[in-house]
This record gives sequence, structure tokens and C-alpha cells, in this order.
Amino acid sequence: MITYIALLRGINVGGKNKLPMADLVKILEVLGAQDVKTYIQSGNVVFQVKEVNTDTFSTAISHEIEKQFGFAPKVLLMTEEEFDRAMDENPFPVPDKDGNTLHLGFLATEPENVDILELSALKTESEHYCLTPKVFYLFAPDGVGKSRLTAAAEKIIGVEMTDRNWNTVCKLKEMVEKQ
Repeated sequence: MITYIALLRGINVGGKNKLPMADLVKILEVLGAQDVKTYIQSGNVVFQVKEVNTDTFSTAISHEIEKQFGFAPKVLLMTEEEFDRAMDENPFPVPDKDGNTLHLGFLATEPENVDILELSALKTESEHYCLTPKVFYLFAPDGVGKSRLTAAAEKIIGVEMTDRNWNTVCKLKEMVEKQ
């Protein structure tokens, strides 16, 4: 069995796309996943399953949610190794106190033709970012809620992205280690 991390985009946000985590666990189990664990209500899942094609399995999860709940969230699926690499490649100091200042935007595909000048023009003096083929790292010490860069990054990068703060990333890593 291989450990996978699934990040669902846009569920249980602002009363829209409601998906109880207990139902998500059942969906994954029906699809063959075992030892399914979720973290908070925003679509963070760690599970084990025989080796799968991540694109095919992501699509299967999304289709099953659509059948049962009427919406098809983007599901980003990665192996433990891919998740570890995203953490290890973080170019910014790990926050001592506030993990909400560091965000990892996990990219659905590798971006092409990104307008780096446009990204840079939106960042404040205190913000720092780094774009890799798989992750958009953002250090925003003044908060992402006020960040123009956060609001526009996905559109400029041109790739679907689902964002997690460092606290959530660390919790998922802890869950993976307990699998």
C-alpha cells in the first residue's frame, strides 16, 4: 500500500460545496482506500491504497463527490514523497509562531509562460514568493487576507492551485508519519 495525500479545493467554504468529512471517508473507502484520515473540514485527506494513477484516481474521487453531492471539486493527489519534496523545497524560514504566514500553493500542473514581472509587481515589500514546477510558496507576514499577490497568483500563474498554510502542511505530514 502507498500513502497518498489528497487536497480538495473549494469545499466547505462560505457555506458552499458542503461535504462532511465522514462522507468523504466513505467515498474514498468505496474507491479502495484504507486507513483514511481527514484534517479539518477543508478537504485534507491522508490514506493508503494500492498504487494508482494519481490523475485517474483524483478524477474518480471528484466524480463520486459530484454523483453524491452535486459538485465536482478539484482534487490534487500526491504521494508521500511528492509532499515531502514540497516541504523540503520550501525556500523560506519555517515560522516559529505563526504558520499562517507561510503558504504552499500546490499546483495542478506545471505552469508555462508565467509573467513573473506581474507577480512581482503585486507583492508588498514584506512578501516573498518562489514558484517551482509544483508549488507556489508565499511568505506573507502581514497576512494573506490582505495580499494582492495571493488574490491574483493563480490567474497569473495560469494553473489551478490549492493553498495550505504551514500549520496544515505540518499536520498532514504528522498524519502521514502515523500511517
